[in-house]
Amino acid sequence: MTDTIQQKLLELEQTENIKILYTCESGSRAWGFASPDSDFDVRFIYARPVNYYLSITDMPDFIDLPINDVLDIRGWDIRKTLKLFLKSNISLFEWIQSPIVYREASDFANEIRNIMSEYFSPRASANHYSSLVFNTLRDDLQGSEVKLKRYFYALRSTLACLWIVDRKTVPPMEFSKLRSLITDTHFQNTVDDLLVQKQTADEKTLIQPVPLLQTWLQDMLAYCQQQISLLSSEKKQPHELNRLFRKYILQ
Repeated sequence: MTDTIQQKLLELEQTENIKILYTCESGSRAWGFASPDSDFDVRFIYARPVNYYLSITDMPDFIDLPINDVLDIRGWDIRKTLKLFLKSNISLFEWIQSPIVYREASDFANEIRNIMSEYFSPRASANHYSSLVFNTLRDDLQGSEVKLKRYFYALRSTLACLWIVDRKTVPPMEFSKLRSLITDTHFQNTVDDLLVQKQTADEKTLIQPVPLLQTWLQDMLAYCQQQISLLSSEKKQPHELNRLFRKYILQ
C-alpha cells in the first residue's frame, strides 16, 4: 500500500501543480489500534507556486481525493495549515507527531515541531478532546451493544484530554504513550483484552458495554471539564508562522 500512496502523491503534484511538504498517516494505524480492515487515512501539507497566493480572489485551500474502502487521502494548503496551527488545531498537532510518515521532503514539518509547544493552547485543545469524548459517549457508547472501535476513540481522546489537564503539554499521538498516564492494573488489563479483540475484529464489530470503562470515561470527562477553565488560552502572534509561509512558497 505504501507504493500506491507514493504514486498517488506523485500524481497529485503533477496534476495539481503543487509541492508536497509532508505526508503522514492520521488515523487508527498511527494511533496504534488498527483493525485488519482499517483504511489508510493519509494527510498531507502542500504549497503552490507563489503567484497562486497573489490573486485577488479566494482560492481553494484543500485537496480531497475520492474516498474508497482502502484509501482516504486529504491535503491542506500551507496557508490553511499555518492559520490552523496559530489556532492550536489539534488535528495538525497530531499529524506532525505521526509515527507513520510517507513523505517529509523538506524541513517544514521539523520546523513546525520545534515551535509546537509555543503555539499550543491547552484550553482549546482540551476542549476539542472533551467534546469528542462527550459526543462519543452520548452517540456511540449507549445501548446493549456498542462498536468496539468507538471505545478506543473515546479512550484515546479522554487520555489526551487528561494529559493536557495534568501535564499542560502537547499530548502524544500514540495510544500506547497516552495510556502510560494510568497506573491502575485493572484498567490496563481491560484495555489489553480489548486490544487483543481489536487486532482480529473488523470495523463493525459490536461488543457489550464494559462497565469499568463506561464509569472511567464518565468520571474522567467530568474531571477534565472541571479543570479546562483553569488552563491557559494565551493568544499567540503569527510572526514566526508568516516567516515559514514566505520561506516555503518561495522554494
